[in-house]
Amino acid sequence: MQSWTALRLTGFDLGIFDQAVRAYAHFELPRSPIKNVHHEFPPGFSLLGDHFTPALALLAPLYWVWDDPRVLLFAQAALFAVGVRVVRRIARHCFAGAEPRVVRRAADLGGLVYAVGWPLLNSSYNGSHEVAFAVPFTLLMLERGLARRYAAAACWALLLCTAKEDMGLVAGAFGLVLAVRAHRAGDRAGRATGAALALAGPLVSAAAITWFLPAMGGPEGYYWSYGSLGADPGAALTHVLTAPWVLLQVSVTPFVKVAMLAWILGTLALLPLGSPTFLLAVPLLAERVLSDNPNHWPVINHYDAFLWPILVTASLETLARLHKKRVGVRSWALAALALSSAAAVTLGLGLLVRPDHWSPSPDKRPLATAAELIPDGATVEADNTIAPRLTARTHVVIADATPRGADWVLLRVENRTFPFASTDDQSARAALLLAHGYTEVWRRDGTVLLHRTTRTAIPGLRVPGPDSTPIREAVPDDVGANLLLR
Repeated sequence: MQSWTALRLTGFDLGIFDQAVRAYAHFELPRSPIKNVHHEFPPGFSLLGDHFTPALALLAPLYWVWDDPRVLLFAQAALFAVGVRVVRRIARHCFAGAEPRVVRRAADLGGLVYAVGWPLLNSSYNGSHEVAFAVPFTLLMLERGLARRYAAAACWALLLCTAKEDMGLVAGAFGLVLAVRAHRAGDRAGRATGAALALAGPLVSAAAITWFLPAMGGPEGYYWSYGSLGADPGAALTHVLTAPWVLLQVSVTPFVKVAMLAWILGTLALLPLGSPTFLLAVPLLAERVLSDNPNHWPVINHYDAFLWPILVTASLETLARLHKKRVGVRSWALAALALSSAAAVTLGLGLLVRPDHWSPSPDKRPLATAAELIPDGATVEADNTIAPRLTARTHVVIADATPRGADWVLLRVENRTFPFASTDDQSARAALLLAHGYTEVWRRDGTVLLHRTTRTAIPGLRVPGPDSTPIREAVPDDVGANLLLR
């Protein structure tokens, strides 16, 4: 809510998810004009062709109660909060047989570290994403596995696959760990369940990526971000088989990838590495360190929240093993608590006590005032910053380098905003519209509100049609250069 108040939540991505879930609430496919128009997807393109996230449909009934983007923020917070109780149960499973005082402390420590975890704070800072479901589903899958409730664990694993297309890899890794543990314990039911999940999880991901996404209109190779390995999956596999050392080379280049791994594991005092459960995190970490997309390298986005349930559970399992061996468990636990708390304060908790983070910056404040002047039901091209404030009552897309012919255009011209490359481009865009049928109806502190008063032809105007070819976003040079740069 602090990010909402301070106008930090933007069309990419809160506006996109708001439009998608609102479509679900009207019993439609999850379409987002913000996503579709900016990236030139054909009209009617569904986000189910972008990512396999049917779990988002579970949020649709909330819009029947409160039709507002903020409902997603509260829903994500609630879904994260559910995990506190689950983590406490996981701690009790891990420390079963220990003294009641030790079990209670382990549950308290685990619940605290999870609840104020820096990945959850980052995810909340940046709005709402599909990770809202991935976090509780992963925790419930892990907890039911530890409780040897295998049918329930399998159900949660399958539900996890509906959170995002790559979650099947996590479910498969869980199945592998479960099968090995059950085999060692002579538990035939656990071994069978684990083996089934180890096979089914990757198959679900493969089916979602190779069949479902294309069937829903997803362009082939649109999200392929592994050009350093090969131009496509086949070429990458050939490259890795003939030169396996390329995996290590790509994983440490640039060095910020190494810093990312050190931060993720170091903030829990390396405890996750002591448990086989860490294997569940390997596919998600590999996706990021092998990626060419700089957005995947910093630790200030929502990607780390996918890892957090796995890392916390693995840490508790490691601490439990150290406790049984009576090998420095107190020191490791205090180190993990101190490091994770320091990261939480740096990346989230510290911002809550800073007054300047509770109000919009001077360049953003006029956007909120101007947005109120736009009538309900209008077509709007809006600054990415203000787009979520308009999704509930207008037909809004974000203003970009291409004119779309909307009735209203709300734009900053003195402060660079995504996706423009410079303020000069923003000023040129406003000047172009003013020369071709638009009238300036409001201006303040570098923000302009334009209204289309005549249907003069606009040079370069383009609205995606049925034959549109989707384009990928050009990543600015400064993205990914710093681990903690917001």
